[in-house]
Amino acid sequence: MRKTTAAVSAAFNDFLKLEAAGGIMLVLATIVAMGMANSPLSSLYQGFLDLPVVLQFGELKLAKPLLLWINDGLMAVFFFLVGLEIKREFRAGELSSLAQVSLPGIAAVGGMAVPALVYAALNFSEPQNLNGWAIPAATDIAFALAVLSLLGKWAPPSLKILLLAIAIFDDLGAILIIAFFYTSELSHVMLLAAIIPIAGLVLLNLFRVTKVAPYVLLGIVLWVLVLKSGVHATLAGVVTAFAIPLLPYKGGDHTLLEDLEHGLHNWVAFAILPLFAFANAGVSFQGMTLESVFEPVTLGIALGLFLGKQIGVFGLLYLTIRFGLAPMPARANWVQLYGVAALAGIGFTMSLFIGGLAFEHASFEAPIRLGVLVGSIASAVVGFAIIRMAGGGQDEGREATSQPHLG
Repeated sequence: MRKTTAAVSAAFNDFLKLEAAGGIMLVLATIVAMGMANSPLSSLYQGFLDLPVVLQFGELKLAKPLLLWINDGLMAVFFFLVGLEIKREFRAGELSSLAQVSLPGIAAVGGMAVPALVYAALNFSEPQNLNGWAIPAATDIAFALAVLSLLGKWAPPSLKILLLAIAIFDDLGAILIIAFFYTSELSHVMLLAAIIPIAGLVLLNLFRVTKVAPYVLLGIVLWVLVLKSGVHATLAGVVTAFAIPLLPYKGGDHTLLEDLEHGLHNWVAFAILPLFAFANAGVSFQGMTLESVFEPVTLGIALGLFLGKQIGVFGLLYLTIRFGLAPMPARANWVQLYGVAALAGIGFTMSLFIGGLAFEHASFEAPIRLGVLVGSIASAVVGFAIIRMAGGGQDEGREATSQPHLG
């Protein structure tokens, strides 16, 4: 039992370290993108994103600029990894029981609903802007954990688990939002055809197939069909991930899901997400003034992330614990929980992604990117400062010291 607990703890610590390193890569990619977009290299930067890429198999032809291949193709791999993490956490991890799910699950609902309401309230008089209501509802797990990891001893492990769990629920919510609210005109023929690879994935799971190739081949077919159906293609990654078996190999203690999750982490953290950030964070400040921050879309996103997340997450954390629905995370105090709520306002990757789905017109690109950057940076700075000033949490929050860790 001790060996198992130690192994789980070591794996979790490795995961956190990797996410933190990935967050640093995201910051660097963002800085480079913004630098190029505001320099003589701006035409080179835009030309790179507009580079036409064509993939053709007989009569089937996919022709898109590089930007869309990144957002539709590579991000499907990211969502595949998200799907693996969600399945593992719900089946055998920190969210595998009702007691473990209650606190982060309820907090995540507030963290999605209140930011959306803040955005809608600030854009109510501009109906054409309301499609962006979900942009501030997301949390960027890599950035948020990177900031939290910088706090070291000042952030007890239970805070990291809580933030990770809230972010996982946010990702699940983002998946549902994309599926139900950001789907273009549907091709029912392609949707019906997509049932075939889905059925194949289900059969592979039922027969406990542990070879990677069949899942990959069916996943690619599903991605193409979903892309052609009008539903966002990244959802194919999630469906494929849910089909990956979590049962151990014969005669071993590893699973295909865990091996894929481990193998993909480096690629996603150090290549796919930084490339996405580079392609989507290049805000040109040409013609911008201080008033640009107060445009309805920009202000709605920034305040949704900064204030909406704090109010929604902390409000429901407080009510859930006070009404006895879940215990206070071990060695944590109320101030630290408020700091976690602030860090949940780091939307970055997911917010930019949803923003690209919400608005296709180029005139919205700069307000979206500016709002996401302002809201995320403010949330990171304030969340870090609050937890740092709250103390280490080892001797504080004594009412919680007898309570178990979240999970």
